Amino acid sequence: MKDRNFLDTVMEFEQQLESMQQQFSALKQFVAHMMEEHQTLQTENLHLRTRLEELLANEATAIKRVEELKKEPVDIGEGYDNLARLYNEGFHVCHVHFGSSRKGEDCLFCLSFLNKQNG
Repeated sequence: MKDRNFLDTVMEFEQQLESMQQQFSALKQFVAHMMEEHQTLQTENLHLRTRLEELLANEATAIKRVEELKKEPVDIGEGYDNLARLYNEGFHVCHVHFGSSRKGEDCLFCLSFLNKQNG
């Protein structure tokens, strides 16, 4: 009877080892999948950082250019003179009533527009 009990114990131990081997195999597959995903995310992260640095550099260049343009004197030019002349002749130059007659009244939209052009 002891031999039978010992044989059952060995067979049970064998089943436990097979079960653990299956669990270990599943764990190895999971770890391999996680490592692949980790590598993919690292590569994507590197690409995104590179792209972000490019965009920030472009933005900094654009900001510098805008600041340089602000420093340059603005030549209002002939277009502004024509709009001011039309306004003085009694016509709207604002986007709301452009080209229609002012009927002698000042228009805040037109004045605002002309002051933006002048300032």
